[in-house]
Amino acid sequence: MQAVIMVAGKSTRTYPLTLTRPKPLLPFMNRPLIEHSLDQMVGIFDEVILIVGYMKESIEQVMGDDYRGIKIVYQEQKEQLGTGHAILQAKPHIRGRFVAMNGDDLFARQDLEQLVRLENGALVKRVKDPSLYGVYKVDEQNRVLELVEKPKEFVSDLVNIGCYSFTPDIFTKIEHTKPSVRGEIEIVDAILETARETEFKVLPIQGFWLPTGFAWDLLKHQEKFMPEMTESLTYGDIEPGAKIHGVVQIGKNSTIKSGAYIEGPVIIGENCVIGPNCYIRGNTSVGNNCRIGHGVEIKNSILMDNSVVSHLCYVGDTVIGTNCNLGGGTITANKRHDDEPVQSMIKGKLVNTERLKLGAIISDGSQTGIHTSLYPGRKLWPGMSTLPGEVVKKDIMPDESEW
Repeated sequence: MQAVIMVAGKSTRTYPLTLTRPKPLLPFMNRPLIEHSLDQMVGIFDEVILIVGYMKESIEQVMGDDYRGIKIVYQEQKEQLGTGHAILQAKPHIRGRFVAMNGDDLFARQDLEQLVRLENGALVKRVKDPSLYGVYKVDEQNRVLELVEKPKEFVSDLVNIGCYSFTPDIFTKIEHTKPSVRGEIEIVDAILETARETEFKVLPIQGFWLPTGFAWDLLKHQEKFMPEMTESLTYGDIEPGAKIHGVVQIGKNSTIKSGAYIEGPVIIGENCVIGPNCYIRGNTSVGNNCRIGHGVEIKNSILMDNSVVSHLCYVGDTVIGTNCNLGGGTITANKRHDDEPVQSMIKGKLVNTERLKLGAIISDGSQTGIHTSLYPGRKLWPGMSTLPGEVVKKDIMPDESEW
């Protein structure tokens, strides 16, 4: 069976991380988001059509033409004109019934296995507050009657999560769908037209749905999957005096120096030097070619390839990009004194991250001067730097007017 995954968008809400890479290549647990999605699909689908656009060459270079036995086909969406338009791009490749899904969300295998049994259908999730979503109104057999976008009055608690089963007839419906008020061809309009003519059912999920709307969602994903690790792997060198507890995976040619204390689940990539005398706590991933210095503490964080965390730093609930350097004594504050959720700036507005603990989002090529302190939820744009002793109270970017 075939699947269509929509990965063409620029994803401005995950800035600044997606200024230098497309969202499908954002990593957690040292692997790209798209690979985690495909892991759930192995054995269900034999071919995946990736609808690409933004930085498509990067995706093609990383993913190639096969992933664990799934053939990968690329189809460019030259203009991002909505979800319906994205799915329409797959028409030349489709041979029969297929599944289409948002590429920045993770869906559980158990739900995909059930969805492929429906000729026309969609995965939905029951939520307490459906007013923020597109909501399905259904009959007693879960057949779609109506789909209401962000209803002001209660319609149902079954919200659309962007994963569908279609027959090729959907393409005709999309081709006759008029653009919405925001000028996009919406797949939900084609779904409603289909539901008026034939049975279109919703399937409440039993597993997980993990959307990746913001950069800090990578931490949420890692918090979900890392505790499920069961196997420790050691391909590097652990010096006498280093302590390893719990499930810890250490890549080739990495060295854990004396005095390092690693408390799993933790993943450390290849060619890393960890320590001496540092503390790495659970739900942390360290990429390849990284250096963690003396007296450093890292917890619940993502450190991408080729980055350095110098001596006496504290990194908590933080995402650090590639080729970054945190100067000695850098501190990422990750909790508000009033115990309220951390807020972070998105497109000029403060957004509730719904996280009680969130450190910084530090983009590729950024550097901090020694003794830098960053407020919770603050971001450094690619290539930015701080002065020694600087207190970062707002995002550091090239020109705020651009964002």
